[in-house]
Amino acid sequence: MTGPAAGRSSKRPSPLLALTEIPRAVAELGMLPWAAPALATVPRGDGHSVLVIPGFNASDSATRILRRYLAHLGYDAHGWDLGRNHGPRSVGDDGEKLLERIEAIYDRQHRRVSLIGWSLGGIMARALCRRVPDQVRQVITLGAPFAGAPKDTRVWRLYEFLSGQKVDDDRALAYLREGETPLPVPSTAIWSRDDGIVPWANCVEPNCANSDNIEVFGSHFGLPVNPAVLYAVADRLAQPEDGWRRFDRRGLIRAMVYPSSGHANLASDGAGN
Repeated sequence: MTGPAAGRSSKRPSPLLALTEIPRAVAELGMLPWAAPALATVPRGDGHSVLVIPGFNASDSATRILRRYLAHLGYDAHGWDLGRNHGPRSVGDDGEKLLERIEAIYDRQHRRVSLIGWSLGGIMARALCRRVPDQVRQVITLGAPFAGAPKDTRVWRLYEFLSGQKVDDDRALAYLREGETPLPVPSTAIWSRDDGIVPWANCVEPNCANSDNIEVFGSHFGLPVNPAVLYAVADRLAQPEDGWRRFDRRGLIRAMVYPSSGHANLASDGAGN
């Protein structure tokens, strides 16, 4: 693997970023009406199915705005329908409940399903893709710490309490080892250097021909409602199944909204905030 997360432990986000997570997320939600004209300019969807997996301790309600936006664009958008995401307690020890969910969605159209995972949901999306790559079209993660050390995040103790699983047991470490290798399908990581919950360097895709990174300004909690994230997700989903390309941030407005994309200039400040 190449990039900031390779072979290094990232610092946890600063306490200040963590304390400002909720007000920043509220501000990002409040920007949606102002961003509506831009969000309406993305290409219409082709009708393929999209499964959105919520973050740790979150439910489908946290991704409702994202799913409604995707449905408005013409995608067959689905929540995961498994309540709050408490890790193995929610999806089964081997993720069998989540596997059943994607198989049921796949059987509706017999077309590959795009997976979007926020935070812990992104780790699950990547693991799910490796189990059934023939049913997955692409994977998009939002602030998902799928690489690095498991105790780098600010919520690892809460995760252990609610999930009943140690973050550094063999199963969890296996997920992270897999996270540091490329997926068999196109994958895009969307993340923020201002994330107050997980180190951004742990959320970066490894450099390969079918992976991409899109940096945004914003909080961790606000990623599912951040207008820049919604636009980037819609842009990724609109890529042809047989003609996927990396995000194009050329142009004054895009360059201002998206500080970086691809794999260039990610090695600097790899230790996080």
